[in-house]
Amino acid sequence: MATMNVSLPGPMKKWVEDQTRTGRYSNASDYVRDLIRRDQEARAVHSELQGHVVSGLRSGPGIRSMEQLRKDARAAAEPTDSDL
Repeated sequence: MATMNVSLPGPMKKWVEDQTRTGRYSNASDYVRDLIRRDQEARAVHSELQGHVVSGLRSGPGIRSMEQLRKDARAAAEPTDSDL
């Protein structure tokens, strides 16, 4: 595993140390790796959503009315037999 040195201001260093004292993380490196993993996951989700937005914008104007969109949303939110 590669090594990286990071400089932190005192309050941030204390925060990292406090997180390791909770027992959830074994050391500062474990905590930082978890933060990076979470950031990577969040960025992947954001990128996917952004792709859907771009696709929607490129598809042109919608043809369904707001009332039809609401009706479809309500139908999609209703539990099905397989949900019970």
